Amino acid sequence: MKTFMAKQGQVEQKWYVVDVTDKVLGRVATRIAMILMGKHRPQYTPHVDTGEFVVVVNASKVRFTGNNKLAQRTYQRFSGYPGGQKETTLGEMMDKKPEKVISEAVRRMLPKNKLGTAMLSKLKVYAGSEHPHQAQKPENLDI
Repeated sequence: MKTFMAKQGQVEQKWYVVDVTDKVLGRVATRIAMILMGKHRPQYTPHVDTGEFVVVVNASKVRFTGNNKLAQRTYQRFSGYPGGQKETTLGEMMDKKPEKVISEAVRRMLPKNKLGTAMLSKLKVYAGSEHPHQAQKPENLDI
């Protein structure tokens, strides 16, 4: 019996919509990362992008465990210039860019190579309940 290896463009990719209202960030991020990688399919091939497209809505309503996580969890970014290192808390990120919180959590769970970058480009995150991907006929995904 031969081992099946998927080739680029051979696997049909679906679109899913995930509503993260009152869902825990880490648990949602792991499930989304598995779908982006394609590990939920029997045709999974490590060196081929066999994952699906995922649209996340209501990112501003995601839930966190822990009492002080909004104040204690920090995100760092670096501009590339001397003294250009900035640190923001999770609470500040949720106020300014709640989409970035979910995309960062998922990005850290994907492979750190060109394939991981391609997988992350299939993630679309929106703070509200509206999204412009109705033409792709996305299916609802319960997490």
